[in-house]
Amino acid sequence: MNAVGIIEVFGLTAAIVAADAACKAANVTIEAIDNNKPANADKLLVPVLIMVKLKGSISDIEVAIKAAEKAANKITSVNSKTIIPKIDNSIDFLIKKSCINK
Repeated sequence: MNAVGIIEVFGLTAAIVAADAACKAANVTIEAIDNNKPANADKLLVPVLIMVKLKGSISDIEVAIKAAEKAANKITSVNSKTIIPKIDNSIDFLIKKSCINK
């Protein structure tokens, strides 16, 4: 359970919907939800990007990211997505960085 998936969507609502879809579609855990304000935020309809960071097996992450993308696109859109097959322990603290307190 060392793979990481990150999907960055426009807006918190889309992020929550994406996270929910990911967890229902595959055996993954939400490691964190973090935010990013792009440089051109004033020109965007939704001025904040939210990253949903997931952990699980590589096959579960692949399924989860596809489900999250489909769900987020129904609300706003996806800015980026990535899958890291094996996260290095030295950067694991970055995956756990969150704008939402647990």
